[in-house]
Amino acid sequence: MEDDAPVIYGLEFQIHIIDFDDENNIINKNVLLHQVGEIWHISASPADKGVLATCYNKPSDSKVLTCAAVWRMPKELEPGSHESPDDSSSPAHTLELLCHLDDTAHGSVACVVWEPTGDGRRVISLADSHILLWDLQESSSQAVLAGSASLEGKGQLKFTAGRWSPHHTCTQVATANDTTIRGWDTRSMSQIYCIENAHGQLVRDLDFNPNKQYYLASCGDDCKVKFWDTRNVTEPVKTLEEHSHWVWSVRYNHSHDQLVLTGSSDSRVILSNMVSISSEPFGHLVDDDDLSDQEERRPEEKSQEPPQDSVIATYEEHEDSVYAVDWSSADPWLFASLSYDGRLVINRVPRALKYHILL
Repeated sequence: MEDDAPVIYGLEFQIHIIDFDDENNIINKNVLLHQVGEIWHISASPADKGVLATCYNKPSDSKVLTCAAVWRMPKELEPGSHESPDDSSSPAHTLELLCHLDDTAHGSVACVVWEPTGDGRRVISLADSHILLWDLQESSSQAVLAGSASLEGKGQLKFTAGRWSPHHTCTQVATANDTTIRGWDTRSMSQIYCIENAHGQLVRDLDFNPNKQYYLASCGDDCKVKFWDTRNVTEPVKTLEEHSHWVWSVRYNHSHDQLVLTGSSDSRVILSNMVSISSEPFGHLVDDDDLSDQEERRPEEKSQEPPQDSVIATYEEHEDSVYAVDWSSADPWLFASLSYDGRLVINRVPRALKYHILL
C-alpha cells in the first residue's frame, strides 16, 4: 500500500483486506478465512493495526447465537507491510484466534467497540440487554470481564449500536436500543444520560464528534440523522432528512468535523457539510466555551454569520442498501462505503471543498 490504511470488511466466512494505492488508483485485495461463522460486525483495534474483533453467528442447540472474538491477522498483511499480492495469485490466509468475548449467559453480541485511545486493552461488547466491559490481558490472549450493566424495563430490550467517546479520558460510551440513546460511565458502569424517543423508529448507528466533546450524531429507520448535545438532550441540535429510507451508518470526519457521511437503504451515500455545529463554524477552531462567551467577542466578530449547512454531494454508485460508511484513518479526504451486494466504493471529498476548508 502506497498511501493509505486498508479497508477491512467481512463477507460471509471471509474477511477482505483492501489496499488502496492512491497514487496509481489501484485496489489490491487479500482474503482472510473466518471459519467459525458468518460475520455480522467487525471492528479494528485503534492501538494495534494487526488486531480486530468480529461478531459472528454460531449455531447453539436449536438456535443461533451471535458470538464475539478477537483475532490477529498475519504479519505480512498488516497495514504498512507494503505486501499487496495480485488477487489471482494470493492464497487465502488464516486468522489467529487471540480470545473469545463470549459469555453465553448474556446472549447474542450485537457489536464490539474498542477504547479509542490507549493501549488497545479495553473493549465493550453489547450482548442483548447487557453492556460488558472487557480487559484484554496477556497480549490479548485472555479477556477478563471488568464491569457490566443491563437495560431495565418492560419487553425484550436489546442493544443495536454503541460508540466509545474519545473525550472525557475515554470514560463515556453511548448505546442505542430501539428508539432510545443512553450514555454510560465506564468507571461505574452507570447511566449518565438518556434520550428517549431519539428517533421515531429503530436507532441504527452513533458517532461522536472528534473535536467537540459533547456532540453526538445518530441515525435510524425514520430516515433521519440527528445531532445531539449530551448536556441538554431534550431536543436535537440539528436534524437532517436527506435520505428516503433507513439510515444505517453515520460518521464524522476524524479531522474536519463539519464533514459528515451517511449511508442508507436508499442505496445512496450523502456527504454533508455541517459547518454550523462544527468546531470551525467561523472558519477557525473554537470550543464550546468560546461559543457561549458571546459578551466578550468583538463587535466585528459578533456580526459574522457562520456558513450555511448543506449537502456537498450525493453518491449513487451502489445498487443496493448501503450498510456502512467510514473515513480513512490516514487520509482525511478519502472515504469508503459498502453495500449489501458486497460492492465497496472508495471516494474523495470534492477538491474545491478540500481547498476551501484548508485555505
